Amino acid sequence: MDSINIKKLAEALNLSTSTISRAFRDNKEISVSTKERILLKAKELNYQPNHYASNLREQKSKTIAVIVPELANNYFSQAIHGIERIARANGYHILIYVTDDDYKKEVNFIRHLHNGRADGIIMSVSGEANDHNYLNDFGDKRLPLVFFDRIYEDIETPRVITNDYDSSFSATEHLIQQGCKRIAYLVVNKSLSIGKTRMQGYINALQKHHIAFNEDLVIDCSNDYEENSRIIKNALIQFKPDGIFASVERLAFATYYACQDLNIKIPDDVKVISFSSLEIAPLLNPSLTTITQPASEIGMEAAQMLFRILNAETGKNSTRELVLQSKIIERRSTALSSKTT
Repeated sequence: MDSINIKKLAEALNLSTSTISRAFRDNKEISVSTKERILLKAKELNYQPNHYASNLREQKSKTIAVIVPELANNYFSQAIHGIERIARANGYHILIYVTDDDYKKEVNFIRHLHNGRADGIIMSVSGEANDHNYLNDFGDKRLPLVFFDRIYEDIETPRVITNDYDSSFSATEHLIQQGCKRIAYLVVNKSLSIGKTRMQGYINALQKHHIAFNEDLVIDCSNDYEENSRIIKNALIQFKPDGIFASVERLAFATYYACQDLNIKIPDDVKVISFSSLEIAPLLNPSLTTITQPASEIGMEAAQMLFRILNAETGKNSTRELVLQSKIIERRSTALSSKTT
């Protein structure tokens, strides 16, 4: 039997192809009885509508791109899940691109997407970017773009972030209240906006409690696991911190491994707190005190912002900023040790 197409289906029903097309798009101009007759005949003839071709005619891909620095971080997995929920509710699919914090990858992804691959972009920016004016090179032709979590402050576009300064201030203060006086701050990229904001919260909390800021205790880490292990072990041996504030989740893991290798006990010898949305944080030994961001909600809000632009409810170059609240969940990694009780 020859494959059935929309023209043959229309002939079988003695209807126009435009009527068939509108029926499959659930157009209200087509009566319920006509829709039922079309769907019944389509099932009988095993006809499947080509939605992709329809999207091309409408000059829409029905796809949004999500660009993230990594997938190993549970935060980004949860954010993507939130984005996907909203996209699916709007009849869209998502494409996921991972930059591995590589600026060149980010630029290539963005340029590739402007060839019609997606209708809009939701992005947490690369940690290595120095000059991000490439985003302005597209001018009015730039795809609708929403930032989340990591942002470029000088690019005018909507964004969803969390209260990173307040969270970092509170996290540092929590360590101080638990008796810490030499708090090491672990960071991957101090130059990125999110890195600057979190570090400023750490510095100001020290100042409030009259603890001198020590540049040596700001530990520059990397994206490489083995290198981080070496860096953190060296810091523990050389600077002997009694508290560690990990600005990203993977640095908390590296700290746990380093402490285990060096026979340093958490929380007796050093207390640890980290930004993390890790669901198994309560199961670690000891359980990890976290600054937990509402990752899924962040993803959903970013997607809703993008769809407001796609549906022409707001301008694509609006600079609306939504700030959501993180919360500190205290666990055993920052508990008062037996030495102080």
